[in-house]
Amino acid sequence: MIPEREKILELLGTVNDPDLKKDIVSLNFVDDLVLEENRISLTVSTSNPALHARKKMQELVTNTLKGRFSDMEIDLTVKSLPADASQARRKILPEIKNIIAVASGKGGVGKSTVTANLAGGLVKKGYKVGIVDADIYGPSMPTMFDVVGERPTMIEYEGKPMIRPVLSYGIYILSIGFFTEQDNAVVWRGPMAAKAMTQMLTDAHWDELDYLLIDLPPGTGDIHLSLVQTVPLDGAVIVSTPQEVALTDARKGINMFKLDTINVPIIGIVENMAWFTPEELPDNKYFIFGRDGAKNLANGMNVPFLGHLPLVQSIREAGDAGRPAVFQENSLLASYIDEMVDRFIENVNLARISRIKKAQHA
Repeated sequence: MIPEREKILELLGTVNDPDLKKDIVSLNFVDDLVLEENRISLTVSTSNPALHARKKMQELVTNTLKGRFSDMEIDLTVKSLPADASQARRKILPEIKNIIAVASGKGGVGKSTVTANLAGGLVKKGYKVGIVDADIYGPSMPTMFDVVGERPTMIEYEGKPMIRPVLSYGIYILSIGFFTEQDNAVVWRGPMAAKAMTQMLTDAHWDELDYLLIDLPPGTGDIHLSLVQTVPLDGAVIVSTPQEVALTDARKGINMFKLDTINVPIIGIVENMAWFTPEELPDNKYFIFGRDGAKNLANGMNVPFLGHLPLVQSIREAGDAGRPAVFQENSLLASYIDEMVDRFIENVNLARISRIKKAQHA
């Protein structure tokens, strides 16, 4: 008797991709499913190209099907998804796996703080990370990583002079703050600021990175447009506080990235300053800017939510001291950041899978 297709898919829906933590049916990883009287044939994709990952998927799927259909032959092919051909997608920075913008509609919501701690959290998990501080008029990264006095060096790469980013806590950093005096205002028109941002991307030698985070200025102006015209982004993170005055601008930021002419996937929204917790009352939460505003915005606009970050004194002190709060081991704040980083990694992978699938069916 030939088993029902729905029964097979229901079974396969219990098998998760180990890296993406989602089932292979909802990920659309099951192809070429053919059912015969004594045989089940199918092809299953896995997000991890490593041989051990393919073998693990082979065992998971085979054992799951054999548990229900022990007398049937299982003809299974496991393949890794095709490499996300960065070189074909990007003419610049092809050696960087993921380029992610961190944006906000409104200033003062802690976007740079989130960027610094997201980068630190990724480094803690073993990834190679860089930051472009594209907030030309208000660069924060030199202070946040205690490298105000540092200057990038010049190297020769493939016969061309290139900027070597500053390294701090294992993170490669370029900021306009390295090229200007700390107390001097940058009084540039939009095109000049956009050109400076482009040069930090195209004239720097970044090595092979897993993630390059671009800390954008607030708003939706020249720098944002120049960025998407210069390099195809793999996604964008939106940072907002919970109150409506910030959420209004966050909506604009999300809608900008969703424009057909830009079309950048939203990796998720971070709700920063979600509540205030005084140091002497660590179990107390005071929702001084409102409650769950950014989380509700994410649900309402059908984009992922990456998590809450509280307003606590230590995160400010860490930024001012030049050591991001994520490096405060075993603290409650670091655990919030680590959870945000885990969701970020998962959502970047899902966006990559979606892009590959669309390219396959184009």
